[in-house]
Amino acid sequence: MTFRLPVPDLGAERAGNTDTPGVWHFDSGRPGRSLMVAALIHGNELCGAWALKDALAAGLRPRRGSLTMAFCNLQAFDSFDAARHDASRFVDEDMNRVWSAERLAQPQSCERQRALALRPWVERADWLLDLHSMHEPGAPLLLTGTLPRNIELARRLGAPAHVVVDAGHQDGVRMRDFGRFGDPGCEEACALLVECGFHGEPAARAVALDMMARMLLAADIVDQADLPAGWLQPAPDRQRVLEVTDAVVAPSMQVRFAQAWQGLETLEQAGSVIGWAGEQPIVTPYDRCTLIMPSLRQLKPGVTVVRLARDYGAA
Repeated sequence: MTFRLPVPDLGAERAGNTDTPGVWHFDSGRPGRSLMVAALIHGNELCGAWALKDALAAGLRPRRGSLTMAFCNLQAFDSFDAARHDASRFVDEDMNRVWSAERLAQPQSCERQRALALRPWVERADWLLDLHSMHEPGAPLLLTGTLPRNIELARRLGAPAHVVVDAGHQDGVRMRDFGRFGDPGCEEACALLVECGFHGEPAARAVALDMMARMLLAADIVDQADLPAGWLQPAPDRQRVLEVTDAVVAPSMQVRFAQAWQGLETLEQAGSVIGWAGEQPIVTPYDRCTLIMPSLRQLKPGVTVVRLARDYGAA
């Protein structure tokens, strides 16, 4: 897979305009939501960095409420090499698995230290959009978590075509689920994570801009006329909402797939073989099972290699 998305020059953007490097905050001075848009939680996911850089270059400012834009794992980004892009995903550990009080209380990694610096901005946000990209080529996915308010917001945004209702990862808590974003009682706190496509695909930058534009409008902190031309892309004819029911977690390094799955394949029959863990087959647990983000690129024991989903609300 050729990495065709250029590396953004963040020489100016990394300073930020707050006491936290890489964090930009703009307050309209008028009542409204506080929206945070995060990029570079993983240092090799450049599309979000481009989206924030484009927003800053355009002079985008909120008319109501406030907007925070955060370039998160700059230390990992600084090691980026297109020929070895997986190596710059993180420095010490995955920054999108450290968002629990227990892990943040033990900041022995650079990712946890950076998360602690970002924590006040996450906690002050009413809504959060976390911009990511994928190890493998695939259609964009909007990951909502399991809270109904996030699923409703995803439907209001109207894009991308596939929405994934997921409970998160076995190996740690994501930023999207931190604090009140994961609290069923905090109805005003909404958080979404969008996977914009393959890391190195230029189209991922367009998806990131489109999703940021949709979130800005839904949060009602800008008017549509404030958005630069070309940010909003045509909405899909319909959205398919898929509910993750199972996560296949690698028990060892001996995991292989039955074929080169691309993601969003729907296997009609229960018991269809997806792959093997050692000599044990990995099979679909029900009819019309859809594969979500299959990948062995980050394979190690405890890592999710594929999620299994069915249409939301299906029995």
